[in-house]
Amino acid sequence: MNEIRGTISSEMKKQMELSVGIANRIYDILESRGMTQKDFARLMGKSETEVSRWLSGTHNLTLATLSKISVALGTNIIGVMKEGEDMVAV
Repeated sequence: MNEIRGTISSEMKKQMELSVGIANRIYDILESRGMTQKDFARLMGKSETEVSRWLSGTHNLTLATLSKISVALGTNIIGVMKEGEDMVAV
């Protein structure tokens, strides 16, 4: 397994780290609200299978999808900050 990890580029490692972090953030929000993946899928108008892929931490979520999730859950999922500016959250 370490051999395989050694072949993954730094960019791919960062992408995986971010994807897992976003999935964990969504899980935390769902848990704090007592929501299941099934509830979340219904809220999003998506299949449970699609939501399961999102929450696996391996799916490449688009900014459009992240925005829809943020609006549906009524909270920010990610934040981006430029030096000297306020944070923009999605």
